[in-house]
Amino acid sequence: MIVPEAVPPNQINRMVELLWTFEEKKAEDPTSWYRKPLKEIQMKELVGSGMVEIYNHQFLWDNRQYPKVYHAFADIWGIDELWVSIDRANLNFPVGKTDQFKGFIHWDIDTSDPNRANNVQGVLSLSDTTKDTGGFQCIPELFQNFTKWVKTQPKDRNPFQPDVSGLKIEQVETKAGDLLIWNSMLAHGIRPNRSDRPRLAQYISMTPAQEGNEALRTWRIKSWKERIAPEGYAFPGDPRNWEQRNAKTAKLSPLGEKLLGLRSWRS
Repeated sequence: MIVPEAVPPNQINRMVELLWTFEEKKAEDPTSWYRKPLKEIQMKELVGSGMVEIYNHQFLWDNRQYPKVYHAFADIWGIDELWVSIDRANLNFPVGKTDQFKGFIHWDIDTSDPNRANNVQGVLSLSDTTKDTGGFQCIPELFQNFTKWVKTQPKDRNPFQPDVSGLKIEQVETKAGDLLIWNSMLAHGIRPNRSDRPRLAQYISMTPAQEGNEALRTWRIKSWKERIAPEGYAFPGDPRNWEQRNAKTAKLSPLGEKLLGLRSWRS
């Protein structure tokens, strides 16, 4: 689903400026766009996709705690008590002469796990996206027919990356400020940018709060307070420690405190 104008233009514009500053690149100078990544990402399908390793700046948190964004996820889950993901942004440049990024389709969950939990994911568009500018792509028919499809696949199939042979990949277009939310069982990914301008986005999702998981709650608060990235092979982090050197701990609204886990939903 797409929530139009989920975040107001002023917040979108300052987020865009932040990403250019963080990346030490200039929107008006394409020669600055294709610098080698400061640290290679281990999740190979994401190589060249434009992931921006910024997680806890005030502007990201302002978008996460914006009421319209929260209410969209609350309506989907049917509950108020949610935690927001501490995730990054994306700056997907036009495919260059030496750029080998072909796009990808994957799942972020193990689709072979019979006990997999229901989940949703989301991305906030920071720029208008067309079929040419890169951005979100997915395979709705695989989501709709997964049970039937999986019976045709080999037992050793990759549960995170489907064989897309014979499947139609749909390219989703959005406007700056739109919030796109999808079920995690929807195979999805990023398409290559074949335009002459970058595509920008911020990843935002929300899930039921786990207030009984003290270890997770403590880590989330530490990540926010000290402006540190998640750990894992999909998150290389920023070796410059730009956020620690250039940003302060984000100020949270009462809603933001609950979405982080700093304040209990029961309080």
